[in-house]
Amino acid sequence: MNMKKLLKRNEFYVILIIVVLSLLIQMKSGQFFTANNIVDLVRSLIVPGMMAAGLFMVIASGNIDVSFPYTAMLCMFAVTKWFQTTGYDGPVIVGFLAAGLLGAFLGLINGVLAAWLKLPTLIITLGTCSIYLGFTQGVLKSSVISAIPAPLSQMASSSLFSVRSASTGLGSSMPVSIFILIAVLLLVGFIMKYTMLGRGIYAVGGDQVAAERAGFPVAAIRIFVFTFMGFIGGITGLTQVTLSGMCQIGFFDGYEMTIIAAVVLGGASIAGGSGSVFGTFLGVLLMKLISNNLILLGIPTNWSKLMTGVLIIAGVSASAYKMVAAERKVTSNILEGNKGEGADTNE
Repeated sequence: MNMKKLLKRNEFYVILIIVVLSLLIQMKSGQFFTANNIVDLVRSLIVPGMMAAGLFMVIASGNIDVSFPYTAMLCMFAVTKWFQTTGYDGPVIVGFLAAGLLGAFLGLINGVLAAWLKLPTLIITLGTCSIYLGFTQGVLKSSVISAIPAPLSQMASSSLFSVRSASTGLGSSMPVSIFILIAVLLLVGFIMKYTMLGRGIYAVGGDQVAAERAGFPVAAIRIFVFTFMGFIGGITGLTQVTLSGMCQIGFFDGYEMTIIAAVVLGGASIAGGSGSVFGTFLGVLLMKLISNNLILLGIPTNWSKLMTGVLIIAGVSASAYKMVAAERKVTSNILEGNKGEGADTNE
């Protein structure tokens, strides 16, 4: 890839910002490039990274979903309470499958409503947010579960390796759930880059009418992306339990805005039809770098929401600028072509 093409890629600028920000944090605190901080940073990427990968597919298809944190919350409590009630003590993979299937069902509800009613997906998922939250509080009667079942607690205590700071004595461990994040990123990347389904998702997001004329099943694609987002939300909810060692209803507060910001910053157009899973992950990394290190930069943590809002506006503005520039280029090419044809006719 030559330099001209590299400079046109959104990922290049996100990487540049990440590098500069990392160096600033290191110069300010001297703690950024320590083993503990790197492990803690990677650990903090697992849950938002999984959610962002799923949401990227939704946004690339020209839709939006703000219900995924509540899907994760409902699945987290439902499976944990099921384990507690039945005294289940088998493989933890059963819990992840159950959470994924329940999440897929909740996502399917969003997808079917979007495909059949043809309402704006923001409105639909705002409605299901309240439904899923109400079900968790009213039917499951859950807000906190501090003593999680054995299969989940065993995974929570498992790690690939641990590091310990010589100066502070504090330790950090790399959870086995990092493999779940890697699997999700690889799966989404493969679907979007190498399959007809991925091309269909981009096509529907870019121009739904043209996608229909090209033979892509628009309704089925819309149902798929919401169902897949629900599946990812379900397994993400249970992953959070294994990372924290408990269930809490406020785990995912504000995640919808943070994850949308990460996906847009990573290069996905909010209107759909563009983006990559690599760029999405870079967007998550940038958001986490900012939120995790505000204190090290001497900035109060209550400024994080303000910065999230600024980043969303910046990302959407950059996306809109690209769309306008592309439209101007197409218009210019058409006008130049018409001038050429006119000159040939005059001759």
